[in-house]
Amino acid sequence: MHETESKTRAATPGPAGGGAHEVKAAMAGFVNDIIAMQNELKSRIKEQEHRLTMLDRKTLTAARPALDVRAEADVPHKKAFGAYLRSGDDDGLRHLEIEGKGLSAGVAAEGGYLVDPQTANTITGVLRDASSIRAIANVVTVEATAYDVLVDHTDIGSGWATETASVTETATPQIERISIPLHELSALPKASQRLLDDSAFDVESWLATRIGDKFARAEGGAFINGDGVDKPKGFLTYTAVANDTAAWGQLGYVATGADGDFSSTEPADAVVDLVYSLGARYRANATFVMNSKTAGAVRKMKDADGRFLWADSLSAGEPARLMGYPVLIAEDMPDIASGATAIAFGDFGAGYTVAERPDLRILRDPFSAKPHVLFYATKRIGGDVSDFSAIKLLKFSLT
Repeated sequence: MHETESKTRAATPGPAGGGAHEVKAAMAGFVNDIIAMQNELKSRIKEQEHRLTMLDRKTLTAARPALDVRAEADVPHKKAFGAYLRSGDDDGLRHLEIEGKGLSAGVAAEGGYLVDPQTANTITGVLRDASSIRAIANVVTVEATAYDVLVDHTDIGSGWATETASVTETATPQIERISIPLHELSALPKASQRLLDDSAFDVESWLATRIGDKFARAEGGAFINGDGVDKPKGFLTYTAVANDTAAWGQLGYVATGADGDFSSTEPADAVVDLVYSLGARYRANATFVMNSKTAGAVRKMKDADGRFLWADSLSAGEPARLMGYPVLIAEDMPDIASGATAIAFGDFGAGYTVAERPDLRILRDPFSAKPHVLFYATKRIGGDVSDFSAIKLLKFSLT
């Protein structure tokens, strides 16, 4: 019996053996929990790093200067246009509504790709900010190939009548029609393909600045000196005659009394005569136009009491004034020289009309100038004198 009990006790695990087994199992489970926790932590860290990377990219994209306050609302247009500029992918443009692709709602049904609203607005802003006749002229938007201006520059006849006398026929006013054809203004900037591929480079801003600057300089010169052949007709290309003999189709001028200079005795008199050579109905909205070199000479002038005729602007954005009238500095005006009409004065809102189409086209050419990509931008614009009585010139001559 004792031998049997002894064998039974040896075969049955005691408390010490059971405790070791449980501890071992518990340790294994703890280690597995630690490993699972580490794996989960690593997964969460990777996920967080991914989120931070995406956030950095979004932050960099948002930090790029927007071309318009509506950039966020027009993201599809911006993405489609950016893809077209960088790679020539026009699928996005094809799927956009035609109203979204144009410079304004009145888009002509023409081929090519139109600038997106952000870029178009920037270009328009550059053109308006440039020192050009555009800033003071009458600017109209047309959909046709030309713009006609109807001008009544004659007067109707009249006479006093008595109670019994017959009424005689009086003169009938005559109407002149001035047709302003629209010409094509173009620019051809380029950029390397590597630069376009760089996502941190703001293609739209670069393109708008380059085109806007080119168009502003080209049209500014044409509005003053253009010959009317494939470009606007400038007001200085018309025949200038003495103001007392000027007829329709001619611009009247006032002479300074000295060849190639102001008079040595009373230089300011010529400016005063120029102001009052313009009709009273035009003087209220009149502006002086001259280049910087001429302005430097004029601002030194004083009246008989020693007061300067020139007054600098007292507020930002306002032009300087000469005899109380604003001055537009247009560098395409001629310098003071013998026989030069270096200063113009008039109501250009009535005297000069700029007609333009609302659409601006951009064509992408990645082949002609490898490794650069050319961007061919075109705009239709015209300009001409619409009222010859509204503009007068100062001629640096004896008579």
